[in-house]
Amino acid sequence: MQTNTIITIGRQYGSAGRQIGRAIAEELGIKCYDKELLDRAAKESGLCQELFENHDEKPTNSFLYSLVMDTYSFGYTSAAFSDMPINQKVFLAQFETIKKIAAEGPCVMIGRCADYALSDFDNCLSVFFHADMKTRIRRIAKIYDLTDAKAKDKIVKSDKQRASYYNYYTSKRWGDSDSYDLCVNSGKMGIDGSVELVLNAVRLKEKGYKKPIF
Repeated sequence: MQTNTIITIGRQYGSAGRQIGRAIAEELGIKCYDKELLDRAAKESGLCQELFENHDEKPTNSFLYSLVMDTYSFGYTSAAFSDMPINQKVFLAQFETIKKIAAEGPCVMIGRCADYALSDFDNCLSVFFHADMKTRIRRIAKIYDLTDAKAKDKIVKSDKQRASYYNYYTSKRWGDSDSYDLCVNSGKMGIDGSVELVLNAVRLKEKGYKKPIF
């Protein structure tokens, strides 16, 4: 299946969003960017890759957020960039990299507020994967060989970090259906079903299929 669509994926921890995203990319024959996005941002910005890994989808504070967005809104010089705090440099470098990758053609991007960064791209389809806690606990406990209690703690902590990061850096709410084009319960649909559902959504989007909801 040929496509011109960029698919951004938000996901609850343990919902298999990353696995589903890679499967979608494979089906479409396009690239999938997850940690690869951090690698590229590090190379193109000249910043140490470890900085991106340490700040990856980690929450910040509202004051830092306002500084970052003011800087991005009004433009910044190389000198200004060099004087920025590390958090600002990482965010801006990642934000710019997401846009550059999207401009190169269709792909799948996982996390990192990609849906917000690409909000002005008409060929972008934003998807959020979620699942019930029991399903996610079973998945994480199996993958990392954890007790159910430890798996749940890991899930709660990760979701909290992702939500804080997303909510500060975007004008939307993490996990809120209004924030995405499509929300999928991967616990109900399964991995294969979730992949097929998104592929169908891509087909409909590219056909320009719209029908009044009233």
